[in-house]
Amino acid sequence: MSKYVETKYSNKKEILKFPDHYVAVAVTVDDAGVTANAHGKKIVPAGTILGGGVLIDSSKLAKKAKTTADISDADGVLLNDTDVTYGPAPGAMVIHGFIDMGKIPNAPDAAETGTLKQITFLK
Repeated sequence: MSKYVETKYSNKKEILKFPDHYVAVAVTVDDAGVTANAHGKKIVPAGTILGGGVLIDSSKLAKKAKTTADISDADGVLLNDTDVTYGPAPGAMVIHGFIDMGKIPNAPDAAETGTLKQITFLK
């Protein structure tokens, strides 16, 4: 039996349709409501629509966007998978660019696409 642990690294998931044309801002991703996977890690996947008013107040935590009565609090799209296993963690949120719909976990609803005026979702 080997005493060594093998670590597997994977490539970054690219959600951008055109990786050379986007604007992202630094955010702190909230860990509340994120469930752990089979390995005990709490990962917020790239492509998650984030909200919570982080563009207005950068001290707020970026949370999964909420839509009620066709009004969304969406601020942007999470650029990379973010590990929040040990609490809120730094991440990048796209506020302008072209997102590949085939590479994000959930398609945005009409209220989210209407709120995210600087982001275009392409198939």
